[in-house]
Amino acid sequence: MLRISADAVLLDIEGTVAPIAFVYDVLFPYARAHLSSFLADNWSDAKVIAARRQIVAAAQSSGRVVDDSATGIVTEVLRLMDADAKQTGLKQLQGLIWEHGYRLGRLKSELFPDVAPALRQWHASGKSLAIYSSGSVAAQCVFFRQTNGGDLTPLLANFFDTTTGPKRSAESYRQIAAELRLAPSRMLFLSDVPEELDAASRSGLSIVLVIRPGNAAVPPGISLPSIGSFEELALL
Repeated sequence: MLRISADAVLLDIEGTVAPIAFVYDVLFPYARAHLSSFLADNWSDAKVIAARRQIVAAAQSSGRVVDDSATGIVTEVLRLMDADAKQTGLKQLQGLIWEHGYRLGRLKSELFPDVAPALRQWHASGKSLAIYSSGSVAAQCVFFRQTNGGDLTPLLANFFDTTTGPKRSAESYRQIAAELRLAPSRMLFLSDVPEELDAASRSGLSIVLVIRPGNAAVPPGISLPSIGSFEELALL
């Protein structure tokens, strides 16, 4: 049993609370399959307009020209998805498509079986729980609202995405600690990505590597406190 003293737990999603396969085999293909029809039906929606503008601006900042038309946006979004880009506009648009799918009952989030019981236990013991994912805040909220472990959003106090900063930047974790009004040393970050954990550690957070089925192998030479299930973690 790994014992760590913390007042708040910051959690990654993909590969930490949910199988990578669910993201890559269910969510990403759903967004790709429904991209064109969703844009056609929601082109003038304010949130879609904001995502489109961000996608166009990000392309321009990298020296590329993207036309703000249905064809231009679809082409750029597919290019970004093929590259597994962590681009804010892309993530916002994906989140809107997923939100629509969840609302229609076409999607239901798959969590590892130890996740929901652990979050409920930690919340009941007074721990503050937050999410930090490359997926948009809107996508995170809808993801946790409809899971195989029930609606977990009442347990989660805060959500953070790439608008806070890159997940491999120590400054991002300092900003999160400041927003939560906690000393970094009183926070624990759980993730399956060693580079993210390194950034969090450099900002002063406690860290634990989560090793799940389907995750990438841990590179040789990396030694971090690790667990294979939240049942192996005791929060003090």
